[in-house]
Amino acid sequence: MAYRIAIGSEAQQLDVVHGYLTTSYWSPGIPRAIVARAIANSICVGAFAVTGEQIGFARVVSDRATFAYLADVFVLEPHRGAGLARRMIEALHAHPELQGLRRWALFTRDMQPVYARLGWTPYPHPPERLMVREDPEIYSR
Repeated sequence: MAYRIAIGSEAQQLDVVHGYLTTSYWSPGIPRAIVARAIANSICVGAFAVTGEQIGFARVVSDRATFAYLADVFVLEPHRGAGLARRMIEALHAHPELQGLRRWALFTRDMQPVYARLGWTPYPHPPERLMVREDPEIYSR
């Protein structure tokens, strides 16, 4: 099957993105309005089937000068294995507003091999430097 990659918040299909994210392990129950705001304030990329249906998504939150955070990467199950996650991430890596950044970051539970093939490595000093402030139950309250 042929696919196309589209960059830009306006190209993304909110119902598809929200539908996936609300059942994902990293954002269960996320409200639609929060997804809409995240898309509007991020650099987004989507993968689309020739029918126009969105079947993949990724976004970057960045100051566009020094740092980028890759988030919400997914490809719908029937379309996995076609290299779409790789194509979306490569499109974000090549985005003109994301060039010359000192650091990119992401969190993943199980996709380390995919990111490693794209040049990502584990954070070198997590116990000494990496800190987070987290509220994993925020969407269920």
